[in-house]
Amino acid sequence: MSSVVGPKSGRAASHAGRERAVPRRSAAASAASVGALIDDSIFFKLVRVVNLTARPFVESVGRAHRLTLNEWRVMLFLASRPGSAAQDIVGHTGLDKMTVSRALAGLQRRGRLVRREDPRDKRRALLTLSAAGRRVYEQIGVGGKAREQQLFAALSADDRVQLGRTLDTLIMTLLATDAA
Repeated sequence: MSSVVGPKSGRAASHAGRERAVPRRSAAASAASVGALIDDSIFFKLVRVVNLTARPFVESVGRAHRLTLNEWRVMLFLASRPGSAAQDIVGHTGLDKMTVSRALAGLQRRGRLVRREDPRDKRRALLTLSAAGRRVYEQIGVGGKAREQQLFAALSADDRVQLGRTLDTLIMTLLATDAA
């Protein structure tokens, strides 16, 4: 589609004083083009998978247990790596320092976290889930595992292995890029 555009009159003048057509994309065509870019974007698809898997947590599980999604992410990490420091959580989860700090404060406020001083470095706190935190983790973890199995049921074992390798490669690329 082309239209003729110019100052005030909506038309463009050529050097000879004649009007010339200037191609212009309609707003609908531009939106469709952006939509196609988003639909084809692997990055956007990754974001969408994360959002779709997180939605049920936010809408029901989080409310029922008075737990934010980021608090849950920190709990997942600490359940598998008790005695870690906040910096370990930042490094392994990809969450920023402030997000981890707020999540840890929320967990501690609700009695779900135990902090103890690192005997090798008095400035560091070593973090573990408290008994109450462990109970919440176990209650939510069953549903989370079922959700994970539901999500990956459509993939063959080989596809899951390949997806894991691909995600590991992406993670390593991002970590290397961010470190540079």
